[in-house]
Amino acid sequence: MPACVGAAFDLAVSEAWRFAGQTAPNPAVGCVLLDAQGTVLVIAAHHKAGMLHAERLAVEQARALGVAERIHTAVVTLEPCNHTGRTPPCTQALLSTPVQQVWIGCADPNPHVQGGGAAYLQANGVAVHWLDHAPNGAASMARCRALLAPFAWRMVQGRPWITVKQAVNAQGSMVPPAGSTTFTTPASLHFAHALRRVTDGIVTGTGTVRADLPGFTVRHVPDHAERRRVLVVCGARHNVPAHWLAQVKARFDVLFCPDVAALPTLLASTPALWIMVEAGPALLRAIHEQGLWDDWLSIRQDAQGQDHFSVSTRHDISPLSLFPEWARCTQEQACFPVL
Repeated sequence: MPACVGAAFDLAVSEAWRFAGQTAPNPAVGCVLLDAQGTVLVIAAHHKAGMLHAERLAVEQARALGVAERIHTAVVTLEPCNHTGRTPPCTQALLSTPVQQVWIGCADPNPHVQGGGAAYLQANGVAVHWLDHAPNGAASMARCRALLAPFAWRMVQGRPWITVKQAVNAQGSMVPPAGSTTFTTPASLHFAHALRRVTDGIVTGTGTVRADLPGFTVRHVPDHAERRRVLVVCGARHNVPAHWLAQVKARFDVLFCPDVAALPTLLASTPALWIMVEAGPALLRAIHEQGLWDDWLSIRQDAQGQDHFSVSTRHDISPLSLFPEWARCTQEQACFPVL
Protein backbone atom coordinates (compact mmCIF):
# COMPACT_ATOMS: atom_id res chain seq x y z
CA MET A 1 0.00 0.00 0.00
CA PRO A 2 1.51 3.37 -0.97
CA ALA A 3 2.25 5.74 1.89
CA CYS A 4 -0.15 8.32 0.47
CA VAL A 5 -2.98 5.76 0.64
CA GLY A 6 -2.21 4.94 4.27
CA ALA A 7 -2.23 8.64 5.11
CA ALA A 8 -5.51 9.03 3.21
CA PHE A 9 -7.11 6.27 5.28
CA ASP A 10 -6.12 8.12 8.45
CA LEU A 11 -7.72 11.29 7.09
CA ALA A 12 -10.86 9.42 6.02
CA VAL A 13 -11.33 7.78 9.44
CA SER A 14 -10.69 11.06 11.28
CA GLU A 15 -13.21 12.93 9.12
CA ALA A 16 -15.86 10.22 9.58
CA TRP A 17 -15.22 10.17 13.33
CA ARG A 18 -16.24 13.85 13.51
CA PHE A 19 -19.79 12.81 12.59
CA ALA A 20 -20.04 9.64 14.67
CA GLY A 21 -23.12 9.97 16.84
CA GLN A 22 -25.36 11.54 14.23
CA THR A 23 -25.26 9.15 11.25
CA ALA A 24 -27.47 6.36 12.69
CA PRO A 25 -29.00 4.24 11.35
CA ASN A 26 -26.26 4.70 8.73
CA PRO A 27 -22.60 3.99 9.48
CA ALA A 28 -19.95 6.68 9.85
CA VAL A 29 -17.95 6.59 6.60
CA GLY A 30 -15.04 8.64 5.25
CA CYS A 31 -13.70 9.15 1.74
CA VAL A 32 -10.54 10.84 0.43
CA LEU A 33 -9.86 11.57 -3.25
CA LEU A 34 -6.28 11.71 -4.53
CA ASP A 35 -4.71 12.74 -7.82
CA ALA A 36 -2.20 10.60 -9.75
CA GLN A 37 0.69 11.93 -7.63
CA GLY A 38 -1.09 11.06 -4.36
CA THR A 39 -2.00 14.64 -3.50
CA VAL A 40 -5.19 14.99 -1.48
CA LEU A 41 -7.95 16.68 -3.47
CA VAL A 42 -10.94 16.28 -1.14
CA ILE A 43 -11.69 14.87 2.32
CA ALA A 44 -15.36 14.05 2.96
CA ALA A 45 -17.61 12.00 5.22
CA HIS A 46 -21.24 11.01 5.58
CA HIS A 47 -22.78 13.64 7.86
CA LYS A 48 -26.27 12.36 8.65
CA ALA A 49 -28.88 9.85 7.47
CA GLY A 50 -30.65 11.24 4.41
CA MET A 51 -27.68 13.35 3.42
CA LEU A 52 -25.09 12.45 0.78
CA HIS A 53 -22.88 9.44 1.38
CA ALA A 54 -19.17 10.11 1.76
CA GLU A 55 -18.18 9.17 -1.80
CA ARG A 56 -20.89 11.21 -3.50
CA LEU A 57 -20.21 14.20 -1.26
CA ALA A 58 -16.49 13.94 -2.05
CA VAL A 59 -17.20 13.89 -5.80
CA GLU A 60 -19.53 16.87 -5.55
CA GLN A 61 -16.98 18.80 -3.52
CA ALA A 62 -14.30 17.96 -6.08
CA ARG A 63 -16.52 19.34 -8.86
CA ALA A 64 -17.23 22.48 -6.85
CA LEU A 65 -13.47 22.97 -6.40
CA GLY A 66 -12.77 22.32 -10.08
CA VAL A 67 -10.54 19.30 -9.41
CA ALA A 68 -12.84 16.43 -10.42
CA GLU A 69 -10.90 15.73 -13.62
CA ARG A 70 -7.77 15.13 -11.54
CA ILE A 71 -9.33 12.30 -9.51
CA HIS A 72 -7.22 9.17 -9.82
CA THR A 73 -7.64 7.29 -6.51
CA ALA A 74 -10.51 7.05 -4.07
CA VAL A 75 -9.86 5.85 -0.52
CA VAL A 76 -13.01 4.78 1.37
CA THR A 77 -13.41 3.28 4.83
CA LEU A 78 -16.39 1.15 3.70
CA GLU A 79 -17.23 -0.59 0.43
CA PRO A 80 -19.18 1.87 -1.77
CA CYS A 81 -22.88 1.12 -1.94
CA ASN A 82 -24.29 -0.21 -5.20
CA HIS A 83 -27.99 0.29 -4.49
CA THR A 84 -30.44 3.18 -4.46
CA GLY A 85 -31.72 4.11 -1.01
CA ARG A 86 -32.33 7.66 0.14
CA THR A 87 -29.46 8.59 -2.17
CA PRO A 88 -28.21 7.13 -5.48
CA PRO A 89 -25.42 4.50 -5.56
CA CYS A 90 -21.95 5.69 -4.60
CA THR A 91 -20.49 3.44 -7.30
CA GLN A 92 -22.19 5.61 -9.91
CA ALA A 93 -20.80 8.75 -8.31
CA LEU A 94 -17.26 7.37 -8.49
CA LEU A 95 -17.69 6.12 -12.05
CA SER A 96 -18.78 9.60 -13.14
CA THR A 97 -15.16 10.67 -12.54
CA PRO A 98 -11.88 9.53 -14.13
CA VAL A 99 -11.06 7.45 -11.02
CA GLN A 100 -8.59 4.65 -11.82
CA GLN A 101 -8.38 2.83 -8.51
CA VAL A 102 -10.36 2.51 -5.30
CA TRP A 103 -8.96 1.41 -1.96
CA ILE A 104 -11.55 -0.08 0.43
CA GLY A 105 -11.21 -0.49 4.18
CA CYS A 106 -14.12 -2.82 5.06
CA ALA A 107 -16.67 -4.85 3.12
CA ASP A 108 -20.32 -3.83 3.52
CA PRO A 109 -21.73 -5.97 6.38
CA ASN A 110 -25.38 -5.03 5.70
CA PRO A 111 -27.28 -8.23 4.75
CA HIS A 112 -30.42 -6.26 3.91
CA VAL A 113 -29.10 -4.55 0.77
CA GLN A 114 -27.61 -5.72 -2.49
CA GLY A 115 -23.85 -5.43 -2.09
CA GLY A 116 -21.37 -5.84 -4.86
CA GLY A 117 -20.03 -2.30 -4.94
CA ALA A 118 -16.45 -3.49 -5.33
CA ALA A 119 -17.36 -6.04 -8.02
CA TYR A 120 -19.35 -3.43 -9.93
CA LEU A 121 -16.43 -1.01 -9.92
CA GLN A 122 -14.10 -3.75 -11.14
CA ALA A 123 -16.53 -4.72 -13.89
CA ASN A 124 -16.40 -1.12 -15.07
CA GLY A 125 -12.62 -0.98 -15.33
CA VAL A 126 -11.65 0.36 -11.91
CA ALA A 127 -8.81 -1.35 -10.03
CA VAL A 128 -10.12 -2.25 -6.56
CA HIS A 129 -7.75 -2.85 -3.63
CA TRP A 130 -8.77 -4.18 -0.20
CA LEU A 131 -6.90 -3.14 2.92
CA ASP A 132 -6.91 -6.65 4.34
CA HIS A 133 -4.93 -7.78 1.29
CA ALA A 134 -2.26 -5.11 1.75
CA PRO A 135 0.80 -6.43 3.66
CA ASN A 136 1.26 -3.04 5.37
CA GLY A 137 -2.42 -2.25 5.87
CA ALA A 138 -3.01 -3.70 9.36
CA ALA A 139 -3.03 -0.39 11.25
CA SER A 140 -5.35 1.31 8.75
CA MET A 141 -7.56 -1.77 8.68
CA ALA A 142 -7.89 -1.71 12.47
CA ARG A 143 -9.01 1.93 12.40
CA CYS A 144 -11.56 1.26 9.66
CA ARG A 145 -12.94 -1.75 11.54
CA ALA A 146 -13.15 0.26 14.78
CA LEU A 147 -15.08 2.99 12.98
CA LEU A 148 -17.48 0.47 11.46
CA ALA A 149 -17.83 -1.77 14.55
CA PRO A 150 -21.13 -0.37 15.92
CA PHE A 151 -22.83 -0.56 12.51
CA ALA A 152 -21.40 -4.00 11.72
CA TRP A 153 -22.50 -5.35 15.11
CA ARG A 154 -25.99 -3.97 14.54
CA MET A 155 -26.16 -5.59 11.11
CA VAL A 156 -24.89 -8.99 12.28
CA GLN A 157 -26.34 -9.24 15.81
CA GLY A 158 -29.42 -7.06 15.47
CA ARG A 159 -28.64 -4.77 18.40
CA PRO A 160 -26.41 -1.75 19.03
CA TRP A 161 -22.86 -1.96 20.31
CA ILE A 162 -23.00 -1.45 24.10
CA THR A 163 -20.23 0.38 25.97
CA VAL A 164 -20.37 0.56 29.76
CA LYS A 165 -18.70 3.53 31.44
CA GLN A 166 -17.95 3.10 35.12
CA ALA A 167 -16.01 5.37 37.48
CA VAL A 168 -14.84 4.35 40.95
CA ASN A 169 -12.89 6.31 43.54
CA ALA A 170 -9.84 5.19 45.52
CA GLN A 171 -12.10 3.31 47.96
CA GLY A 172 -13.84 1.44 45.12
CA SER A 173 -17.06 3.40 45.49
CA MET A 174 -19.12 4.85 42.65
CA VAL A 175 -20.73 7.45 44.94
CA PRO A 176 -19.39 11.05 44.65
CA PRO A 177 -18.76 13.14 47.76
CA ALA A 178 -21.70 15.02 49.23
CA GLY A 179 -22.51 18.08 47.16
CA SER A 180 -20.75 16.74 44.05
CA THR A 181 -21.96 14.83 41.01
CA THR A 182 -18.55 13.42 40.14
CA PHE A 183 -15.09 12.77 41.56
CA THR A 184 -13.19 12.26 38.32
CA THR A 185 -10.60 14.64 36.89
CA PRO A 186 -11.37 17.18 34.12
CA ALA A 187 -9.54 14.94 31.63
CA SER A 188 -11.80 12.01 32.53
CA LEU A 189 -14.90 14.20 32.27
CA HIS A 190 -13.77 15.25 28.80
CA PHE A 191 -13.40 11.58 27.83
CA ALA A 192 -16.82 10.66 29.25
CA HIS A 193 -18.59 13.51 27.45
CA ALA A 194 -16.76 12.81 24.20
CA LEU A 195 -18.10 9.26 24.51
CA ARG A 196 -21.62 10.59 25.03
CA ARG A 197 -21.19 12.65 21.88
CA VAL A 198 -20.35 9.74 19.58
CA THR A 199 -22.98 7.36 20.95
CA ASP A 200 -26.63 7.26 19.93
CA GLY A 201 -28.16 6.81 23.34
CA ILE A 202 -27.81 6.03 27.02
CA VAL A 203 -28.99 3.21 29.27
CA THR A 204 -29.49 4.03 32.93
CA GLY A 205 -31.51 2.86 35.92
CA THR A 206 -34.27 4.34 38.03
CA GLY A 207 -31.92 4.39 41.03
CA THR A 208 -29.47 6.65 39.19
CA VAL A 209 -32.33 8.89 38.09
CA ARG A 210 -33.71 9.29 41.59
CA ALA A 211 -30.27 9.85 43.13
CA ASP A 212 -28.84 12.32 40.59
CA LEU A 213 -31.67 13.59 38.33
CA PRO A 214 -29.10 13.44 35.49
CA GLY A 215 -29.59 15.51 32.36
CA PHE A 216 -27.21 13.33 30.31
CA THR A 217 -26.25 16.37 28.25
CA VAL A 218 -22.97 16.57 26.34
CA ARG A 219 -20.67 19.10 27.97
CA HIS A 220 -16.90 19.71 27.90
CA VAL A 221 -16.96 18.98 24.14
CA PRO A 222 -19.20 20.44 21.39
CA ASP A 223 -22.24 18.28 20.67
CA HIS A 224 -23.94 17.62 17.34
CA ALA A 225 -26.54 20.31 16.71
CA GLU A 226 -30.17 19.28 17.30
CA ARG A 227 -29.24 15.63 17.82
CA ARG A 228 -31.92 13.53 19.53
CA ARG A 229 -30.74 10.39 21.25
CA VAL A 230 -32.36 7.37 22.85
CA LEU A 231 -32.59 7.14 26.64
CA VAL A 232 -33.50 3.74 28.05
CA VAL A 233 -34.41 3.65 31.74
CA CYS A 234 -34.28 0.21 33.30
CA GLY A 235 -37.14 0.02 35.78
CA ALA A 236 -40.72 1.21 36.03
CA ARG A 237 -41.91 4.60 34.82
CA HIS A 238 -43.58 5.40 38.14
CA ASN A 239 -40.18 5.17 39.85
CA VAL A 240 -38.84 8.34 38.22
CA PRO A 241 -39.92 11.91 39.00
CA ALA A 242 -42.41 13.36 36.52
CA HIS A 243 -40.58 16.69 36.28
CA TRP A 244 -37.30 14.94 35.39
CA LEU A 245 -39.03 12.87 32.72
CA ALA A 246 -40.58 15.96 31.16
CA GLN A 247 -37.18 17.65 30.98
CA VAL A 248 -35.28 14.78 29.36
CA LYS A 249 -38.05 14.15 26.82
CA ALA A 250 -37.10 17.48 25.24
CA ARG A 251 -33.77 15.94 24.15
CA PHE A 252 -34.29 12.17 24.24
CA ASP A 253 -36.67 9.52 22.98
CA VAL A 254 -37.31 7.92 26.37
CA LEU A 255 -38.07 4.20 26.70
CA PHE A 256 -38.60 2.14 29.85
CA CYS A 257 -37.32 -1.41 30.26
CA PRO A 258 -38.78 -3.17 33.34
CA ASP A 259 -36.66 -6.31 32.75
CA VAL A 260 -32.95 -6.09 31.90
CA ALA A 261 -33.23 -9.34 29.92
CA ALA A 262 -35.50 -7.49 27.48
CA LEU A 263 -32.88 -4.80 26.86
CA PRO A 264 -31.46 -6.24 23.59
CA THR A 265 -34.94 -6.50 22.04
CA LEU A 266 -35.85 -2.98 23.14
CA LEU A 267 -32.60 -1.53 21.80
CA ALA A 268 -33.14 -3.39 18.53
CA SER A 269 -36.38 -1.44 18.08
CA THR A 270 -34.43 1.83 17.98
CA PRO A 271 -32.17 3.16 15.19
CA ALA A 272 -29.20 3.35 17.56
CA LEU A 273 -25.85 1.87 16.52
CA TRP A 274 -23.89 2.55 19.71
CA ILE A 275 -25.27 2.77 23.24
CA MET A 276 -23.52 3.95 26.39
CA VAL A 277 -24.45 2.62 29.84
CA GLU A 278 -24.26 5.07 32.75
CA ALA A 279 -25.77 3.43 35.81
CA GLY A 280 -25.27 2.28 39.37
CA PRO A 281 -23.76 -0.98 40.67
CA ALA A 282 -26.98 -3.03 40.68
CA LEU A 283 -27.78 -2.44 37.02
CA LEU A 284 -24.13 -2.79 35.99
CA ARG A 285 -23.97 -6.15 37.75
CA ALA A 286 -27.10 -7.35 35.93
CA ILE A 287 -25.77 -6.16 32.57
CA HIS A 288 -22.46 -7.90 33.17
CA GLU A 289 -24.01 -11.16 34.35
CA GLN A 290 -26.27 -11.34 31.30
CA GLY A 291 -23.44 -10.46 28.93
CA LEU A 292 -25.21 -7.36 27.62
CA TRP A 293 -22.04 -5.39 26.93
CA ASP A 294 -19.33 -5.23 24.29
CA ASP A 295 -16.69 -3.11 25.97
CA TRP A 296 -16.37 -1.82 29.51
CA LEU A 297 -14.53 1.43 30.23
CA SER A 298 -13.38 1.70 33.83
CA ILE A 299 -12.06 4.95 35.32
CA ARG A 300 -10.33 4.22 38.61
CA GLN A 301 -9.07 7.02 40.84
CA ASP A 302 -6.06 6.37 43.02
CA ALA A 303 -5.32 7.75 46.49
CA GLN A 304 -3.48 10.72 44.95
CA GLY A 305 -6.55 11.72 42.90
CA GLN A 306 -5.17 10.51 39.57
CA ASP A 307 -7.47 8.64 37.22
CA HIS A 308 -6.50 5.42 35.42
CA PHE A 309 -8.36 4.12 32.37
CA SER A 310 -8.85 0.46 31.52
CA VAL A 311 -11.01 -1.23 28.90
CA SER A 312 -12.34 -4.77 28.98
CA THR A 313 -13.57 -5.96 25.60
CA ARG A 314 -15.39 -9.05 24.39
CA HIS A 315 -14.16 -8.57 20.81
CA ASP A 316 -10.92 -8.14 18.91
CA ILE A 317 -11.75 -4.52 18.06
CA SER A 318 -13.36 -1.60 19.86
CA PRO A 319 -14.60 1.79 18.63
CA LEU A 320 -13.08 3.19 21.82
CA SER A 321 -9.69 2.72 20.16
CA LEU A 322 -10.42 5.80 18.03
CA PHE A 323 -10.30 8.08 21.08
CA PRO A 324 -6.90 9.66 21.81
CA GLU A 325 -7.32 8.45 25.41
CA TRP A 326 -7.02 4.86 24.16
CA ALA A 327 -3.25 5.21 24.38
CA ARG A 328 -3.63 5.61 28.15
CA CYS A 329 -5.97 2.62 28.55
CA THR A 330 -4.95 -0.75 29.90
CA GLN A 331 -6.64 -3.28 27.63
CA GLU A 332 -7.87 -6.63 28.92
CA GLN A 333 -9.90 -9.32 27.18
CA ALA A 334 -13.32 -9.71 28.83
CA CYS A 335 -12.04 -9.43 32.39
CA PHE A 336 -14.51 -8.96 35.24
CA PRO A 337 -15.01 -5.23 35.87
CA VAL A 338 -15.03 -3.58 39.28
CA LEU A 339 -18.58 -3.86 40.66
